[in-house]
Amino acid sequence: MTRRDSLIDRRSLLRSGLGAGTLLAMPATAFAAPAGFDQWRDGFRAKAIAKGVSDATYARVMGRIEPDLSVFTKMQKQPEFHEQLWQYVNRRASDWRIIAGKEALRKNEALFARIERDFGVERGTLLALWGVESAYGDPIVQQNHMRPVFPSLAALAWREPRRRAYWETELINALKIVDKGWSTPDEMRGSWAGAMGHTQWMPEVWLNVGIDYDHDGRVSPFGKPDDALGSSARFLVNRGKYPRGEHWGYEVRADGAGSSDSNRSFAAWSAAGVTRADGQPFPQPNANAKLWVPVQGGPAFLLGQGFYAVRSYNPSMNYALAICHLGDRILGGSPFIQPFPGSERALTLAEVQEVQTRLTRAGFDTGGTDGRVGNDTMKAVKDYQTKMGLLPADGYGGLKVLARLRQGG
Repeated sequence: MTRRDSLIDRRSLLRSGLGAGTLLAMPATAFAAPAGFDQWRDGFRAKAIAKGVSDATYARVMGRIEPDLSVFTKMQKQPEFHEQLWQYVNRRASDWRIIAGKEALRKNEALFARIERDFGVERGTLLALWGVESAYGDPIVQQNHMRPVFPSLAALAWREPRRRAYWETELINALKIVDKGWSTPDEMRGSWAGAMGHTQWMPEVWLNVGIDYDHDGRVSPFGKPDDALGSSARFLVNRGKYPRGEHWGYEVRADGAGSSDSNRSFAAWSAAGVTRADGQPFPQPNANAKLWVPVQGGPAFLLGQGFYAVRSYNPSMNYALAICHLGDRILGGSPFIQPFPGSERALTLAEVQEVQTRLTRAGFDTGGTDGRVGNDTMKAVKDYQTKMGLLPADGYGGLKVLARLRQGG
């Protein structure tokens, strides 16, 4: 077997569900570590033990580990689709996520009521975060799109030059989680960067913010969603300063005004002529907000501290808007009243499934036809747009792409 064949075989083992624990049980000669890794691993032991990791845990997890070098390809070749804001929001506040979010709330009503009492975080915000981060804990997503985190973190801590100290710390945090008995190397599966579970915790968040919300004796982002959602609410409060009982913000009519860093009360904004787009009064006139107009001619928003708390979870204004809007939609809210310039309405679940089905029949692999739009579907759309000369070839499967697919060819 060539070295290339060995790597391919190992990756297929990982994809088939064999976790890090299974790999560690194999003979030491089964996989040859890259040159220099064994020396680094032996040297890193002292650093981990000095930070409180037991020698037994280090030997158990790191003793025969092989670094997952594919993480460096993932870092360099993240899919780029150059979404406009309205496309970004449409894809995340999708019909599938709205429908599935309502069902997730129905199944977990008591849990979300408890979180609201304990932390004051609106259920819509957490539902949306859960839906975007893991499709409401879908086990298929966990199995097919997640990988053992220790080989990934070991590779990054060993050879990622720009943020090596960060990755070393996260590897130590992950080892401490095993040391505490909260999880096993086999269970700890996540993204290429090590984010895990229902709400995609990095090891540092798991270790320092996580709480045993279901009282089973350990903290875990896997399995029942209680720990993940309760701890994520705690994150939003402690690190994002989420204000109890305040809505994240509102779409407004601002008469052509631009974004403003001025943090005024809703009453002051109202006195300045800024009103809710739906004509309703601001329910908490004394709370503060900033004006944001992301695209001139599109919807404007007054953003409260709840919005910026969501942004602390992922430092992107677009991400925070998508989460907050999806949360509103799950709870029965309407689409934005003022459309973004050049935008299309979001496709219905049936329309997304039709796009996927037609693309699949045309020979473009969408990764499924369930109405969920991930990178596979976006790549299929982009390849189709390129083949058909549809510009821009941005990977957005909206009404224009659907119309062309219906025409055939």
